[in-house]
Amino acid sequence: MTIWTFVALIIGLGGLVWGADLMVKGAASIATRLGIEPVIVGLTVVAFGTSAPELAVSVGAAFGGETDLALGNVVGSNTANVLLILGTSAVVGGLAVTMRIIRLDIPIVLVASFAMFLLALDREIDRLDGALLFAGVVAYTVWLVRAARRGDGGPGEFDESIEELEEALVERPVPVLLLLVAAGVAVLVVGSQLLVGSATDIAEHFGVSELVIGLTVVSIGTSLPELATSVMAVRRGERDIAVGNVVGSNLFNLLSVLGLTGLVAPDGIPVDDAAIRLDLPVMLAATLALVPIIWNGFEIKRWEGALLLGFYVAYVGFLVLEANDHEGADVLGPVMLIVTPLVLLTFAVTGFQGWRRHVNRRQAVRFDRS
Repeated sequence: MTIWTFVALIIGLGGLVWGADLMVKGAASIATRLGIEPVIVGLTVVAFGTSAPELAVSVGAAFGGETDLALGNVVGSNTANVLLILGTSAVVGGLAVTMRIIRLDIPIVLVASFAMFLLALDREIDRLDGALLFAGVVAYTVWLVRAARRGDGGPGEFDESIEELEEALVERPVPVLLLLVAAGVAVLVVGSQLLVGSATDIAEHFGVSELVIGLTVVSIGTSLPELATSVMAVRRGERDIAVGNVVGSNLFNLLSVLGLTGLVAPDGIPVDDAAIRLDLPVMLAATLALVPIIWNGFEIKRWEGALLLGFYVAYVGFLVLEANDHEGADVLGPVMLIVTPLVLLTFAVTGFQGWRRHVNRRQAVRFDRS
């Protein structure tokens, strides 16, 4: 391993972000030129585009035989999205949550997360599992498009981005836009290859598994677009965008990225015992913790964001210590086993209190109307 390994890692990460941006802008502009409604573009092209870095890395890793890296990328990205991105965004300014996300999107992500966990219990995500997961994202997208056409609502957070695309690119000739899409795909492929290759070299040099590299370096890198989007949204006062961005990204990671990767991996995606024992439960717990947190006033408060961020730092720290056989892992592990239930209990109590307040307010409104 040389300095060029780290240079390739940085270039690969930059290529993923830039390539996804080029692809989404070009595809969304083409769709707009063809007269497709902006909300439909947001629900399909833009939504898939936010998961393009994870998809490029995971599929590239699967074809290259680094299947542990592919799994670690998806699981680590979903964990980072909740703990790191929502935690950081909430600390910056607190996050608002819409009722649609509470009643619809988070339950769907929870179901998808548990389904993925059950499919992984046999220690493999094979092609049948991949087909089932990908069928889920197809059904979800079709349902979203139909709901949007009926006027039942859709992710409003895409409206502004689609308007910006229309102003910036929609007047360009279609061949130019097609070249933009092709360039985006090419940059994504090259970036993913550089990232996968350099991450594998780093793992081999430091003697850690590809799973750990995928859960840390790669997953954080592929989550950078979501982090930048969420933090900037909060700073501009659009506090409801960050949660929808993360929830949507997690759903597409589980169903689309892991589903397609399972379909194309020649021998399926093996699931390490460590992932079953620790990493998948952490991902599930992080997603499940959103339910009581959000019911506490329909927002993620700054102190709750700080706790989420603290848990992510502790989780990554434990992975690094354990990978290096450091005695600190023997201390941090038991501490987290004690602290985590206490924090989850706190979230559960505050969430239940928030839910009761919501129910009482609704009953009071109905009483007044009657």
